Amino acid sequence: MSSKETLVEKKTKVLIKLRGYKVINKEEIKNAISYNIKMKDKKTAILWAVTTGGTVGVAYITQLKKAMDDAKIENGIITTIGKYTHTAKKRSKQHGIELIPKIFPSFPIFNHEFVSKHELLNPEEKIKFLEEHKMKPHQLPRINVFDPAIIAVGGKPGDIVRVIRNSQTAGKFVSYRYIL
Repeated sequence: MSSKETLVEKKTKVLIKLRGYKVINKEEIKNAISYNIKMKDKKTAILWAVTTGGTVGVAYITQLKKAMDDAKIENGIITTIGKYTHTAKKRSKQHGIELIPKIFPSFPIFNHEFVSKHELLNPEEKIKFLEEHKMKPHQLPRINVFDPAIIAVGGKPGDIVRVIRNSQTAGKFVSYRYIL
């Protein structure tokens, strides 16, 4: 691999930084860079940055699942600049592997002045918020799970995200969104 950082490496570093992951070790393997990471919830995961520009198929999912089983790790993540096959998408859901889409930005999106800060509510905060406001999650405004900010913070369908905007009149404006 060249000394110049590739686009997929930039995307992977941004993902690691935005989600607050800690890199335990990094290893170059055939057609990918493998990171063992510690997630915010103290679980470990394997993150593969696929360095080929082509389509990521079932073979990558199978190889990552084998690596996860060998290391006794439940979570896997793949980043790429290519596309994923339909079967790879289906198989990744079955094996607990998150696929980061090619549209994920290669720069820290929350550093831009027009992008609001997004924070996921933990389960306790979610329950407290819903009880406090006497509402059900579906009554909140919605945001798509494929929104780049939601991908950046690791949101899943059913989660609630707190969006904090800077306001000239209110100082800070806080809103909540239900992730679909």
